[in-house]
Amino acid sequence: MYKLFAVGLVALLPAVGQVKITPGSNEIAVQIDGKPYTTLYYGPQQPKPYLHPLRAASGTVVTRGFPMEKIPGELTDHPHQRSLWFAHQSVNGYDYWNNEFAYEKDPKYKGKIGHIFVTKINSAKGGAKSGEISFSADWKQLDGVVVMNEDRKMTFHSDTGENRIVDFDIVLTAKETVTFGDEKDGVFGIRLAAGLEEPDAKSPPEPKRTGVMTNAQGCRLEAECWGKRSEWMDFSGTVEGKPVGVAIFDNPANPRFPAYWHVRGYGLFANNIFGLHDFLKNKQKDGELTLKPGEQLHFQYRVVVHPGDASQAKVGELYKAYASVGK
Repeated sequence: MYKLFAVGLVALLPAVGQVKITPGSNEIAVQIDGKPYTTLYYGPQQPKPYLHPLRAASGTVVTRGFPMEKIPGELTDHPHQRSLWFAHQSVNGYDYWNNEFAYEKDPKYKGKIGHIFVTKINSAKGGAKSGEISFSADWKQLDGVVVMNEDRKMTFHSDTGENRIVDFDIVLTAKETVTFGDEKDGVFGIRLAAGLEEPDAKSPPEPKRTGVMTNAQGCRLEAECWGKRSEWMDFSGTVEGKPVGVAIFDNPANPRFPAYWHVRGYGLFANNIFGLHDFLKNKQKDGELTLKPGEQLHFQYRVVVHPGDASQAKVGELYKAYASVGK
């Protein structure tokens, strides 16, 4: 009797170290160690696919809720900055970054809006140490033209101690001649929770803004980090009373490595290889890149949500281990 009870009790407990992937209607939920981690949202009701929210191992949410949900004290600017996404401001002159459906009739955009629609979920499977979601998507102009296909794989790891680690592998294939314009709004982006924003007298008093950004060269805060090239970037601070941080790793195999960082004190955290004339403050520089039909761009990133600041989490060492894989 005792043995039967013990077996039954174990069966009810969450499997430690496992990743559970649960598909739904135009969304796929991810659990790690029996706890919610994030959800992929996609489909015709979304202007581009995104993960929302991201959580630390403690359960603390490290990304902004707006516009998916309204949380007291959060800023409500830039509704197109949806938690975690991949896009660019200018692809054949169409904007896939600032691309909320409401913008389609905004004279500012002149109808030059593009959307990223998932066409197929290729895999959605969990595992003992990792799980993955992969999909194919079309980059579609408002006039209906599909200029590019995207194949993305996201690998969620569970055997990472107090960290939460996700790897991204993104392949863009041109269907026709595609030009990525020299614009600062791109490409791999996260909008962080209010507590990770830099302190600003204009911010709401609560929650308290405690954010500090740091890059691989030791630069700190927006004034030093914006527009600079670096192998990795980290934001850390206190959210809901817990010291947490988020790091993005740029893979050495990425085009034009290391990328420039479009990082703002208000919580925008993005990596971009195209916006040279803004980042370098030199209109003579040109970051345009053109693909012929069938040509590809391949991007890889790692996101690490960790306790403590960049030093305490040993982000530099984590990056070295990441960058050495495949060498």
